[in-house]
Amino acid sequence: MHKKLHILLVVNPQSGSRDKSELKDMVIQKVNQKNWSLEIYETSGNNDESEIKNRIKSNKPYRILVAGGDGTINFVAHILKDYEIPIGVIPAGSANGLALNLNLPENLKNQIEVALGDNFREIDHLKINGKTCLHIADLGLNAELIENFEDSTIRGKFGYLLQSIPTLINTEAPFKFTLEFDGKNIQRKGILLAIANARHYGTGATINPSGKMDDGKFEVLIFKSFDTMEILKTLYDKANLRSEFAECYSSDNFMITSSKSIPFQIDGEPMGKIQKVVASLFEKRLKIAIP
Repeated sequence: MHKKLHILLVVNPQSGSRDKSELKDMVIQKVNQKNWSLEIYETSGNNDESEIKNRIKSNKPYRILVAGGDGTINFVAHILKDYEIPIGVIPAGSANGLALNLNLPENLKNQIEVALGDNFREIDHLKINGKTCLHIADLGLNAELIENFEDSTIRGKFGYLLQSIPTLINTEAPFKFTLEFDGKNIQRKGILLAIANARHYGTGATINPSGKMDDGKFEVLIFKSFDTMEILKTLYDKANLRSEFAECYSSDNFMITSSKSIPFQIDGEPMGKIQKVVASLFEKRLKIAIP
């Protein structure tokens, strides 16, 4: 008798505003229909990495499903850089940038179908100062916003909008950046520097129109000024990034320094203030279920 295929579902109970019980019930039902076995692990913020690794070693899952926001998916992806296990994403956070970049469906039932389906894409993921980045990290204005948003009591996009006003008034931007890549050394001033493996932020804004997640390179974009019309265009996917507004460089390795410590974020998670970023691609790609 052959062994049943085993699925590990990692759920972040704190992510987003949606209760996760319906999600868990639907996954259980779907896994039972396929006659596979299932284990559910809920993150607590204590020893999650070693707990997940122990489950991988003892049960050798055929696939890991992740129900949470970008931070949770990023956390599991960082663990999976050492394993050959595909990942299925069930977006359940307040920002779901990776899901947007992978065109995952919005309906929960369809999301679970895709996460357990047989269609995969192998995507690049970045190592930034030793941490994993799946879609976008940045220095400057947006990271400042995210930091303020974390401290805010008002959640959702409205909270993000309210936080943007004091951030814009109090920012120290523009910042001075130095980029070293492919034997070049470039110095620029800007309000935001993005390290992008994908096209969109979780808010839907298009920051990197030419971004591909599987082309063996990534982009560094410097946004030079606060141009309201150009920023609005990014929200409606009409960005063509005029050179007066932004500059884009592409490589598989960058070293970036700032003239002073400024806020930094990776996949929507604040990382405090830093002055130096080293970014490269992980050798192994991440295998992920897509529609």
